[in-house]
Amino acid sequence: MPADVLMPQMGESITEGTVTKWLKKVGEPVGKDEPLFEISTEKVDAEIPSPVAGILSKILVPEGQTVAVRAVVAQIEPNSVEEAVARPPAAGPSYGASVSRPSVPATTPEPAEVPETAEIGGEEDAARVRTSPLVRRLAKEYNVDLSQVGGSGPGGRITKEDLLAFVEKQKAETPAAAAKSAPSPAPSTAVPPGVREGVREEVVPMSPIRKKTAEHMVLSRRTSAHVTTVFEVDLTRVVDIYHREKDRFERQENIRLSYTPFFVRAVIDALKRFPIVNSSVSGDNIIFKKDVHMGIAVALDWGLIVPVIHHADEKSFLGLARAILDLAERARTKKLAVSEVQGGT
Repeated sequence: MPADVLMPQMGESITEGTVTKWLKKVGEPVGKDEPLFEISTEKVDAEIPSPVAGILSKILVPEGQTVAVRAVVAQIEPNSVEEAVARPPAAGPSYGASVSRPSVPATTPEPAEVPETAEIGGEEDAARVRTSPLVRRLAKEYNVDLSQVGGSGPGGRITKEDLLAFVEKQKAETPAAAAKSAPSPAPSTAVPPGVREGVREEVVPMSPIRKKTAEHMVLSRRTSAHVTTVFEVDLTRVVDIYHREKDRFERQENIRLSYTPFFVRAVIDALKRFPIVNSSVSGDNIIFKKDVHMGIAVALDWGLIVPVIHHADEKSFLGLARAILDLAERARTKKLAVSEVQGGT
């Protein structure tokens, strides 16, 4: 019996993922724990290993398609009858895990967890809608009543795509109603927004991580006051230390020294002197963070990601240097866990 490959749940709040790339083709052999496909979620991009060894017999979710967690995305035929019989049933799906069972359509996976609900509507009906915190935040931003949105997720759960499609439909309804009384224009070739006709330009869809970055940047602008302050700092002593110690550092510690640990250490020391900087606003309250969880921006070929050094204030300079290099390397090779891109203060 073929083994099902499931869309893994990359965190408690993650309800869906996008298959961005298949690393194997149908008919190709794949080893157990060998990278099989890449996914993109709201939090992190990752390579998903194969749960079993065998032959990739079916790909049920093409590249670019978003499905709910625990949806069957592919099937693998075991290498032998003995291996299929010996494989124990999984207690429950986890990162990269599979469950041997009759395949079901990718559009109707069983839910991985009891979804969160959000109260909407008036006090009389107190209707409850299955959705996620991200969807509720976007609904508030776009002033959308979630009771009017149909859910395509497991158990009628409203996904981000459902909400954005509803918003686009609302935008289109008003011009469409006005256009009913107007004469129909002559048919023309559709041109994507922002593209000028007759100009040599190429249209490339944004990757999932770039779209999510754009959404988060816009949300940040709407929720926080932005200001930029520039200071000139004399880094002569830091540069001297760097040039004096970098060879010894690499020789003795076996890691390449960069300027980033110097900057991180300076920020940590400043936060200890001015703890209000390590805080956030929640309504009329200021939340002072007692821990320093430092986000380190890492540039990728396909976007930007900010892994987090948790309890950075408890690490030595060497510990910071090791943590920075480790996170950057695993970010570029898609080996980060969801917990490593969350909780930055």
